[in-house]
This record gives sequence, C-alpha cells and structure tokens, in this order.
Amino acid sequence: MDYKEIGLTVGIEIHQELDTKHKLFCSCPPKLNQGEPDFTFRRRLRPSQSELGEIDPAALFEFLKGKNIIYQANHDSICLVEMDEEPPGPLDPEALDIALVFSIMCNASPVDEVQVMRKTVVDGSNTGGFQRTSVVSLGGNVEVNGKKYNLEQVAIEEDAARKIDEKGDEITYRLDRLGIPLIEVTTAPEMHSPEETKAVAARIGALLRATKMVKRGIGTIRQDVNVSIIKGSIIEIKGVQDLSLLDTVVEYEAQRQLTLKKIAEELSNRNIKIDEIRVEPVDVTEIFRNTDSRILKNAISKGGKVYGLKLRGFKGLTGKELCPGRRLGTELSDHAKYRGGVRGIFHTDELPRYKITFEEVESLYGFMDADENDAIVIVADEEEKCILALDAVVERARQAFYGVPEETRSANPDGSTRYTRPRPGAARMYPETDVKPVLISQDRLRRIEDILPEKPEVELKRIQSDYNLNEKLASQIVDSEYIELFEELAGENIDPTLLAVTLTEDLTMLRREGVPVENLTEEHLYDVFKLVADERTAKESLPGILTWLSENPEDNGETALKTLSLGMLNSEELDKIINSIIHDKVSLIEERGMGAFGPLMGIVMSQVRGKANPNQVQEILQKYIEERCNFF
Repeated sequence: MDYKEIGLTVGIEIHQELDTKHKLFCSCPPKLNQGEPDFTFRRRLRPSQSELGEIDPAALFEFLKGKNIIYQANHDSICLVEMDEEPPGPLDPEALDIALVFSIMCNASPVDEVQVMRKTVVDGSNTGGFQRTSVVSLGGNVEVNGKKYNLEQVAIEEDAARKIDEKGDEITYRLDRLGIPLIEVTTAPEMHSPEETKAVAARIGALLRATKMVKRGIGTIRQDVNVSIIKGSIIEIKGVQDLSLLDTVVEYEAQRQLTLKKIAEELSNRNIKIDEIRVEPVDVTEIFRNTDSRILKNAISKGGKVYGLKLRGFKGLTGKELCPGRRLGTELSDHAKYRGGVRGIFHTDELPRYKITFEEVESLYGFMDADENDAIVIVADEEEKCILALDAVVERARQAFYGVPEETRSANPDGSTRYTRPRPGAARMYPETDVKPVLISQDRLRRIEDILPEKPEVELKRIQSDYNLNEKLASQIVDSEYIELFEELAGENIDPTLLAVTLTEDLTMLRREGVPVENLTEEHLYDVFKLVADERTAKESLPGILTWLSENPEDNGETALKTLSLGMLNSEELDKIINSIIHDKVSLIEERGMGAFGPLMGIVMSQVRGKANPNQVQEILQKYIEERCNFF
C-alpha cells in the first residue's frame, strides 16, 4: 500500500504501569495474587446520564449485554476502595511525581492543578462503573530519527481489574490490578506509516523505562492506536501489548479500511439501496431438520431455531477478505455475537461447508426467495437470541454502504482486530467529587528537575564505556528490566559480559523453551551470580540453576546448587578425575605427546563442565601430560 496516497494517519496512547509503593487512591500494595481468592462478590452495572442528560453510547452498549459480574478479591491487595464501598483517598504523590518526571523529560508543560475526572466504563473492569484519570501535562514532544513528534497530554489513571473468565452472561474479574497507577501518554496523530508508528512507540517506551520507575514484563504496558485513512473513520484499537506487533496492527487496519471503502463503492455500482437491507428474519429450521452440521443440529435438538436473513446484493461481499484473518462476514459475526449472545453465524459465501450441503443451500435460496446476487446469513440458537443477532447483522450491513464505521476494536495475536463496541463520546467524562485537586508548585517542579534520569541514548553510551560492552549487548541490557541489577552486580566484580548475556539472551532463550522465568526474582538472580563470583559454581551452570529456580521459586540459589550437585570440585577431586583420564588414555599421549592436550581437554571438560574452572583444568592437565612425555 502507498500509505501517503491513502492518507494513513495514526495516533498512539501508551499505558504503562508505574512502580509505586501504593495504589493510586489507597494504601494497598500494587501486587497481583496467584492463588485462590479470599472472597468473591457479584455486581451488575448500568450507565448513568452525564450532567447534560446524555448516556455514553459505549457504556449503553456494554449495559445491553446484560452481564453479571463476579469479582475475586484478596485481603492483602484490595480494600473497600476497590470494592467501591468507600470513597477514594488522595491522589498518590509518588505516581504524580513519576508522571511529572516523564513530562519534563519530554518538554511538556505541567498543569497548574491536577483535577481528577471519572471516565464511564461499564464492562465490569471497574466496580464503580468508571475509571479515575487526571491530566498532568500538556504538549511536549519526542524525537525519533531526527523528527519531532508532538504529545497531546500525559495523564495518570488507575488500572482496570483483570478479566479471569467469561462464560455466557457471567464475567469474572480479579480485583488485585484495579487501582494500580498507570501513566497514559497520548501523541498527536502525526504518524503516517506502520514503521513510523512502531518507532515512536518504541521511543516513548524507552523514555518511560529510563525513569527507572515503571513496572516491567508482559502486561505492564499496553498500546492503543487510533488509525484512519482518507474518507475512512477514526478507529480506536485497544490493547496491543507486544510492540513488535504494532506495525502489523496498523498495516492490517489500513488494509481493512481500504477494503471496506471498496465494498461501499461496489454496493453503489451494483445499484443496491440501503433500505433494501431489512430486518426480515425467516425461520428456516425445517430446511436443516436432518442436517449433518453439528452446530445446527445441536441448536435444534435443544429446542432452538435456525433463522435466515437475506442481504440483497451482498453475494461475494460477505466472504471478501478485508485483511489477513478478517472478512466482512467475520465483522457481521462479531456484531451478532455481541448483540445476541450467539456463538456466531454462517453466510452463503462460505457455504457449502461445515457439513452444510449444496442441496441445503439451494433449498435455503429457494425458500427465502433470494437470487444469485444475494447473500444469506443464518444463525442457530434460542429464538430471541437469533432475532437480536440478525438485527445486529442488518445494522452492520447497512454501515457497509458508508464504508468504515467508527468503532472501538481489540487487537488479536496475529495483528488483526475485532469489533468490541462503539466509540465513546464526550458524555463519558465528568468530574470526580471525592478527590481534591492537587496544586503543582514551583518547588515541586524544581525538585523533579533535580532528579531527572539520563535519557536512553546517554545511558547507552555510558554503559558501553563503563562496562566495556559492545553496542548490541549494551542496548539489550539498557532496554531490559534488569539494568539496575546489572549495574549493582557489575560493581561487585562480576563479569559484565556474563551478566548482560545471561540477563538478556539466556533468559530469553529459557523463556522460549517454556521455562517460567517470570518466577525469578532479583534475589534469585543475585544469589546465582554471587555463586559464580565466589567460585562456588561455574558460569556454565547458570542455565541449569536458573531453570530449577524458575520451577522452584520458593527456594534459593544455595538450595539449587546442592540439589543439582553443581558445586565446584575441590583441587583434590579434580586432580583425581584428571589423573584417571590420563591413565586411561596413556596410549594417546605416547602417540601424540603434547598434541594429545586438545582431545584430552575435551574429555575432561565433558565430565567436569560446570563444576570446575577451565583454567584450573588446563593447568593440571598440562602438568600431567608433560610428566608422561618426560617419562617416555
């Protein structure tokens, strides 16, 4: 695609968890619970009118799903504030300071007074039905490849609860994450290609990590992107957690919007009118009474119905690929799922398939008085659900006449996106009356300016110089969550190259092999590297010890060393092993003399690797070979 020609425009919102001692509006620790909850409770949420008497469309959409919400909670990570049974406390000053640090690093202008606002959210992720958010600064910029990109604002807000499960009309959330402070960085819509978008997001992420005051790891940073093309619409895509996927998400969304515009043009060329797409569901259960389709058969056997809906002139369009992994039929299905609570739909562009036969499709066309240019959508479930689902299909099909409907979407693991709800409006924001505004004094700003950290490029050069690392290793360790631990351990005479390789490349390799390295704490890593520094184990033992500790996180390096028998051999034990090998291979020494050193070194190391210093092995082995050579 020629992104300039189609007018691709992208803005980013980056949400990063802050590494604070407390949550944003209470004194609970910002930690996640892994075990069973101490208690649960149920809620149902409904939208309320704004001060102007309006209801936010996104909130209304979530409410109409009719979901019951189950909250799981633990006493050590939540209090009555998270349960919405007690007013929030003051805005956490540590979180505000971190946002101010980042703002000044980006040349943004802090506001005079931080006001807390409520943002309506009724999907169940917040017990109160809203999220608290506060603008900290306006303006500012980040520089990428010599070009400056403007920021619109920096804000702090509370993170949402964790979704644990969703079955039928019930959603289960864990409340431990609710209230953890987030910084939200919003850029101006100034990116015009997927690669440019990814580069700007990477720069913002690097600046956030440079503060040394943000959490690291999967799930601690999420990127939302707003994407539009000429004569398209602004589409908000939520929850891109993997930066490496960001350019693919933008590319696929641009392609999706471009194809939707072409579908609208094709409908116009076919002379199809929007009022020809009507909510006229037809009960077609009898056609499929003896079907071999498992999905249809199961629905009918449970007392459900099969309903069909004719889409005039949509033949070939419902099956049209919008972008990899998404078709117009998939979009129709998403709307049907959300509105009707059905598992999905079938459309005739993909039939016969799924054990629905050609004869059944022919009968369907005849029964519904459809011609060869029409598409038919069928859905099987309880009658009420079918009607609601097909009503949503009609609504989305009508939107196809206009091209790209404004909506909020969520990112899929392959870079495609799925419909989640309409875009929110201005009615979702209103003032928080339970939290006092915070004045930003000049004294506070001067104090912040005195503690500004190094920018990433400055830190990279220093790490390279101070620890004699190549640019690749230095970049990897600076960009990792272990930079502070690296500098601490390197200051204790542990080889910096070994530290950098282990903390970046080795841990990444173990993670790809399925080792749960996320269980490793800094205490674990400190223990293991100290074992190497004190010559109690060899560096070759590190992967094995780290793997064991990942699987037994309640233990320490000392226990791992004893359990795995990876302690260093003493001089007497090492001497005995080498002497035994020399005795067994005496003929090799007779034949090659000192030329036997290489093969024998390999044999010895195969037995003592991870348990002996190679230099010590070399010294002892060389002595014994020389003695044998002199004897001969």
